[in-house]
Amino acid sequence: MSYKIGLVGKPSVGKSTFFNAATMNDVPEGAYPFTTIDPAVGEAYVRVECAAPEFEETCTPNVGYCDDGTRFVPTKLVDVAGLIPGAHEGAGLGNQFLTDLNEADVLVHVVDFSGTTDIEGEPTEGHDPREDIDFLENELDMWYLEVLEKGIDRYESGYDGNEDDIEVELAEQMSAFRTNKDEIKREILSLGLELDPAEWDDDDREELAREIRKTTKPMVVAANKMDTPEAQANYEEITSDPEYEHLTVVPVSAHAEKALKQADEQGAVEYRPGDGDFEIVGDVSGDQREGLEAIESFVTDFDGTGVQRALEEALFEELGLVPIFPGGANGLGNENGEVLPDCFLLPEGATAEDFAHHIHSDLGEGFLHGIDCRSNRQVGADTVLDSRDVIDIVSTN
Repeated sequence: MSYKIGLVGKPSVGKSTFFNAATMNDVPEGAYPFTTIDPAVGEAYVRVECAAPEFEETCTPNVGYCDDGTRFVPTKLVDVAGLIPGAHEGAGLGNQFLTDLNEADVLVHVVDFSGTTDIEGEPTEGHDPREDIDFLENELDMWYLEVLEKGIDRYESGYDGNEDDIEVELAEQMSAFRTNKDEIKREILSLGLELDPAEWDDDDREELAREIRKTTKPMVVAANKMDTPEAQANYEEITSDPEYEHLTVVPVSAHAEKALKQADEQGAVEYRPGDGDFEIVGDVSGDQREGLEAIESFVTDFDGTGVQRALEEALFEELGLVPIFPGGANGLGNENGEVLPDCFLLPEGATAEDFAHHIHSDLGEGFLHGIDCRSNRQVGADTVLDSRDVIDIVSTN
C-alpha cells in the first residue's frame, strides 16, 4: 500500500509553504483563508540509510533517489483544505475537509508557534498555539463522536436484526477509519468500560471517541515559524506542559526549508534536505548572504529546518513503518541489472510473506521462502522483518 500523510492546519499558518517545501510543487501561498481550495497531492520523501554500501554496491533507484548513502523514499503528502471552527458540522469546506482527511494514514498539524495568527487565521499578536492544537483535536474528536453515536444507536435499536457484540457494530460503523472489532474492544476495555453502551455516560462516549481517534489518526505537530523568539518561547512552554505529552512536537521553519531548496537549485548553496548544515558555494549578494546566515543559525541550533523530521516522525514513529529492500537472486541486482531499485515501507511486524504480497499478489500466493541477502540464510513465511532488511523472495510465481 501507499501511505499518505495528511497536512492540516488553520489558514495562514504556513501550511502551503510547508507543502511546497516538502514537495517543491507550485501550490499557491497566501496570508488569507482557503489559499488551498482543493486538496493538493504531492510527492515528498523520507530518509532511509541505503543498504547498498554495505555490499560495496551503488544503488539504482526506480523511484526516489539516493544521495551519498542516504535513500530518499517517496511518500504521498496531501494538503487538506478547510480547517475552520465547526468543520465537523460542515462549516466552510468542512464536509470535504473530513472526507479528504480520512484518506490520510497519519497527520502533520502545522501550527503557527509565533502566535501571530488567531484561531480564524487572521493576523494578531500573542495568540497561544495551544488553542490551535486543542481546536484540531476537538474537531476530530467531535467528528468521531458523531460516527460512534450512530453505531451505538444501531446497536441499541437492533435495526439490522443481528445480535452482534457492541465492538462488532461499532467497527462496522467506523470502518472508514480503518479500525476493527478487536481494536474497538481493546479501547473499550482499556478505559475500564463495560461492553454495554447502556452503562456509558456522555463523558465515557467522548473519551472512547477520542481514544479511537488517537489510534486511527496519529498526529505530529509541526511547530512552524520556529525561527522567531516568540515561537521558541511558546515551544519551551508547550513541550514542558504535561497536557501535551501525548503529542510529538517538531520545531519547524518551512520558510527556511523552501529557501534552502531554492538556493540549492540555483547553485547558491549545497544542501541536502534534512541536514543540519549547508554550504554557500555560489556568488550571493550581501542581502542573500545575510538571509542565509540567519537560516544557518537556525538549522544549526535545531539540527535542520524540521520539515524532513516532521514527515519522518509521522511515518516511522507514529505509524511505526519499517523500510525493507527487495534483493535479487544474484545478490542485490535484478534481472535488469538494477541494484536495490526499490525500498518499500511496511507496517511494523510485517513478515517475509507479507513482504511478498506487498510487492505483488502473485509473489505472495506462490511464496516459498525468503533469503536474507546479508546472511544468505533462508527465512520462513512468518519471519518478522527488521528495518533495512534486504530480502530476496523465492516464489513459484
